[in-house]
Formats: sequence, C-alpha cells, structure tokens
Amino acid sequence: MSAPAPSPLAIVEVDPAHTPERQGEVLTDAALTFVAELHRRFTPRRDELLARRAERRAEIARTSTLDFLPETAAVRADDSWKVAEAPAALNDRRVEITGPTDRKMTINALNSGARVWLADFEDASAPTWENVVSGQLNLIDAYERRIDFTDAASGKSYALKPAEELATVVMRPRGWHLEERHLQFEGRPVPGALVDFGLYFFHNARRLLDLGKGPYFYLPKTESYLEARLWNEIFVFAQDYVGIPQGTVRATVLIETITAAYEMEEILYELRDHASGLNAGRWDYLFSIVKNFRDGGAKFVLPDRNAVTMTAPFMRAYTELLVRTCHKRGAHAIGGMAAFIPNRRDPEANERALAKVRNDKDREAGDGFDGSWVAHPDLVPVARASFDAVLGDRPNQKDRLREDVSVSAADLIAIDSLDAKPTYQGLIDAVQVGTRYIEAWLRGLGAVAIFGLMEDAATAEISRSQIWQWVDAGVVFENGEKATADLVRTVAAEQLAAIRAEIGEDAFTSGKWQQAHDLLLRVALDADYAEFLTLPAYEMLV
Repeated sequence: MSAPAPSPLAIVEVDPAHTPERQGEVLTDAALTFVAELHRRFTPRRDELLARRAERRAEIARTSTLDFLPETAAVRADDSWKVAEAPAALNDRRVEITGPTDRKMTINALNSGARVWLADFEDASAPTWENVVSGQLNLIDAYERRIDFTDAASGKSYALKPAEELATVVMRPRGWHLEERHLQFEGRPVPGALVDFGLYFFHNARRLLDLGKGPYFYLPKTESYLEARLWNEIFVFAQDYVGIPQGTVRATVLIETITAAYEMEEILYELRDHASGLNAGRWDYLFSIVKNFRDGGAKFVLPDRNAVTMTAPFMRAYTELLVRTCHKRGAHAIGGMAAFIPNRRDPEANERALAKVRNDKDREAGDGFDGSWVAHPDLVPVARASFDAVLGDRPNQKDRLREDVSVSAADLIAIDSLDAKPTYQGLIDAVQVGTRYIEAWLRGLGAVAIFGLMEDAATAEISRSQIWQWVDAGVVFENGEKATADLVRTVAAEQLAAIRAEIGEDAFTSGKWQQAHDLLLRVALDADYAEFLTLPAYEMLV
C-alpha cells in the first residue's frame, strides 16, 4: 500500500517547549487528511449555523420569549420513533465522572468506579496546543494499556486497573464556536470540534470496537436541532470513511442552552440512529438564559448563582421535561454535576457537603434520571448509592415514562418565579471565582479547585454574565449599593489585592492575575456582550 499523501492542513508552529514530544503519533498524514476532509465538507454548514444563532438571538431580544417550534410539531406528535438501542457499554450509566484528559486524570477517572468517564476537551480543558495533542495521546495510550504516571511531588504512582473495572469513555469535543488556530486549511483555522472529534475518531474508532466498546461522544453547547443534524451527517460520513458499521457512534447531547431546551425531541430525532441520551447541565444553562434574555428586563434577572438550585421552578421544569423526553424516546437521561471536592482535613464540613450531594443525587434518581455526574472519585460511591437504591440490578429506569410531567413553554423561562435576589456578596463571589478561574485557564488549566468546588469554564461564563446582567439592569443590592461598572471595578481591584496578599508577591507576579482581572472586567462590563469569554481568552493562550 502506498503512503498517504501529505495532508493539506498546515500545522502552525508553536514554541518547542509547548509541543508534545510524541506529537507525530497523533498528527499523522492520514489523520490530518481525515480532519481536512471533515473541514472541507462540514465547516461551511457550521458557519451558516453560527450565523443562525445570531439571528435567533436577535429575535429573542425583540420578543423576550421562546416557544416550541411549530415547524417540527409533527416530530413531537409522532409517538412511533425511538432512538437506537443502547450498546452494552452504555446501557448502565448510573455514575459518570468528568474531567480533563491529562495523564493523571485519565488514569484516575478510568479507575474511579464510575460507569462512564466524560473525557473532556471542552469546558474542563484549556485548549493549549499541548493539552489538545497530549489529551489525544493519553487516550490512545490508555486504550493500548501503556499509560502510567508518577506524581513528582508525592512520588505516588498510578496505573490502570483490569479492563473490566475501567469506566467507558465518552469524549467531549469543543463547541462549534471555537477554532483551532494551530491547524489551518488555506490560512483558515479548522473548527476545534472537528479537530477533537476527527483525531479521536480516526485513531480510536476501530481500537474501541476491538475492546468491545465504541466511539462515544458528548456534544456540547448545542443550540438547535439543525446543529444536531450536522453532527449526524458528520457521524455518517466518518463511519463510512473508516469502514465501520453505521450506528456504531453514540452521542449524548448536553441540553445546556435555553434554545435547545425547546428542541429536545427534535435533537434526539435528528440523531436517532446515533443518539444515546441527553444531559441536564446547570451553569451553562443559566449562562445561556442570561445571554439570550439579557434585554428582557427585570423578570429575567437571576439571583446569585448558588441561589439557583435545580429545585427552582424553571429548573425543575427543564429537568423533568428532559427525563420525560428521553424516556419517551428510549434514551438515557443524565443528571447534573456534583462539583464538591471532599476535604479529609475537615470532617464536619465534609459531611455537610456530602449530605447535600446525597440529597441532590437522591432527587435526581427519584425524578427518573438514569445517571448523574460527579467531579471527584470520592463522590462516585455517594452518587452510586443514590441510584442503586432506585435502580437495584436494573441498568436504567427508561421504563419510567414520567407521563405525569406537563411543561409549558412559559414554564422554562419563568425566572421571576424565584424569590431570591442578587446580593452584594454574590457580586464579590462572582468576581472572585471569575478571576481565579480565568487566571488558571490562561495558564492552561481548565478544571480548577476553587473554594472547595471543581470549577470549569461554565463557572466563569455564568459569573461574568451575572455581573454584566446586574450592571445592565441597575440592580440594587440589599446593602443599598447599586450595581455599576465603577462598583465592579472597585470590587475587582479589592479582590485582586486580596489575592496578592494571600499568595505572596512571587506567586502573584509569576501567575496571570492581572491579565485575568483585566479580561474579567472586559467581558463583564463591555456594552457589546461577548458571546463566549473563551474567544478573547483563547487569543491570550500560548
């Protein structure tokens, strides 16, 4: 067989210090040729759908409402269709752990006892070139069982458990809005989603089938059924390209935008030969509400983010509709994140936090979810106990149809059903968390422990969006202070000074603290609301 022709993709040079040593194992000519073909065929439609997002946002700004789509009523009314039957490796998903694809996390997540690991190239991963390529290498090495890790600080070694004890990987590529500047076609960056999906699928689709599993994906930031249709077209092409059976791919869609909440059935329908389920997020969902209804007036102003729990009426409507929709169509309904990081040094605080996690997972299992997310291995047994109590030996509860649920279009955006209001402490918290997360992200860390919680990019998005919304709405806090740009700048300066005092001058100057402070103020205060903070932040990454 002749060697593959050189790929038409150009690899933009990066600092050798940030170039993975084994980069060539991932960026083979054959793999890059596949990514180039994905780009040629599907990026033009991606561009059209991004433009459609902007048009829809403008319509929401004009009307301050959303409704189920009249043009797809027939899909919702047709009770005959179902999604494809789940493969054995994805039939029991009672606990899923999430996290980036660095080497240590790859081993710990696979060994965690969770049924599924969401291997994240999206919100829990800052897309440095090193992270993008090394993450692919780590997954290949894990499937080949040639991965190990020794912590330089502790000397502790990590290695994989037997294959039958490992979690099933569901990989999450970047969202449609992000580019990968290090891979270009005729001078234009390739969408990050196609880079992440393409490299992973090309190298691992057959390898996974040999392991009795398959190429499984989480699809982030989806805003419409047309975006799901595009992914389905990509799956069909990709399976033919590498010569594996149609339907091998399985996709779980994160319903983490308010527009997608009105199109859940249509999204499953478009992906029905490849669909596995839907997931109910929280921070990105709230971020999407602020982004889309930021012109809607006082009734759309959210309180402090921690005051918006999954028991809020509009969040209950969203999650219960998701469970009913999934089970009506034979799909898995996956619940939200438990982000708590156990602290063994403070048993009392630890137990209080674990009690909240148990209550949250008990509620999800009781509502009919088939599984849920955790961010730390110590939470796996806590979440598993909640679902074991409801499921027993059954792999899921898709037979629980939740026909008692009835959700109207208005229920999903009844933000003013909450009694809670924004607080001054909420402003401080948003500035603190936003600054600390962005600083870590700019250093290449996407999953960051902040105040006892594992935070990702969605945390920073909701934090800066709430600041923007409160200032725009002229919110008056309980202490009489009005949310203004000047107040935010004052709070941000105070918090930056407090961080400097906390960590010391050397750590402060060697970090990205001033850049993080400046970027937070930019995306929180600019009159022209940035669609995603990761877009300007990406320009600052190495």
